[in-house]
Amino acid sequence: MDDLQDWYGADAATFGDRVAGAREQAGMTQKQLAKRLGVRVATLRAWEEDLSEPRANRLSMLAGLLNVSMMWLINGEGEGLDGPDEGGALNVEMRDILTEVRDLRADLLARAEQVGRLEKRLRTALAGGQND
Repeated sequence: MDDLQDWYGADAATFGDRVAGAREQAGMTQKQLAKRLGVRVATLRAWEEDLSEPRANRLSMLAGLLNVSMMWLINGEGEGLDGPDEGGALNVEMRDILTEVRDLRADLLARAEQVGRLEKRLRTALAGGQND
């Protein structure tokens, strides 16, 4: 169970993952939540897909409607949801799969950061080469 305690933590989930999880836990569809927030469904979908983030006033409304803290939505810390193991119904195989998924996600995030650093170096090198 320890490997799942931080299911929605910063290393395991994104802002969008937490929004989608809390929305589902609240029993709302994207359309229902978007209507209550006064935003378009496409806007909410973009938040859940980590393509954009809400402004502070919408973030506050979102947290209130989903019954979680703003900090939990932002970084997974504070009042929020427990992981999927709340009822203790996961068998060993499911735990192993979830652990592997979390490890893979962490590796992908690290690789994405590495790609970003390399891209920045390349852009800097290209900009420097154009001035020669």
